Amino acid sequence: CSSEDPPDGLGPSLAERALKLKAVKLEKEVQDLTVRYQRAVADGENIRRRTQRCVEDAKIFGIQSFCKDLVEVADILEKTTECISEETEPGDQKLTLEKIFRGLALLEAKLKSVFAKHGLEKMTPIGDKYDPHEHELICHVPAGVGVQPGTVALVRQDGYKLHGRTVRLAQVEVAVESQRRL
Repeated sequence: CSSEDPPDGLGPSLAERALKLKAVKLEKEVQDLTVRYQRAVADGENIRRRTQRCVEDAKIFGIQSFCKDLVEVADILEKTTECISEETEPGDQKLTLEKIFRGLALLEAKLKSVFAKHGLEKMTPIGDKYDPHEHELICHVPAGVGVQPGTVALVRQDGYKLHGRTVRLAQVEVAVESQRRL
């Protein structure tokens, strides 16, 4: 046995200790990575729940601004009806009608401004080519002077678009070429 060779009893024990230290170090690293993974999963779940709650709130309260503006329209309508229902004498019909007209004109103006503010626009399709995505065909009418066949001749009920998307089709009558009967 030379002095350079370690004794048999010391060699494996140093290697074992080194391996044990390495194993403990790796176990701590695994535990740290496991905790970090669990936190990341929990954070992802919290973000998902928070986002879902925000989407649900947006669905419920998304029209809150529109509703506030419509409440103003309702106030005008209520004031107009109060003005009419107050004690009016039978001879004041002209004055009453004037008040009704002013109230309705104010109501219409306010409603138009609310619609414009929120991107709701009225479609005016008279003279436009018939489009089944924007118009509901009620009937055909003979094309008259200045009215081309296949175009909208009369609007029975106005249609509306919200930010360019049709929310209500316009009910229309479409001009067609008149046919002679033999």
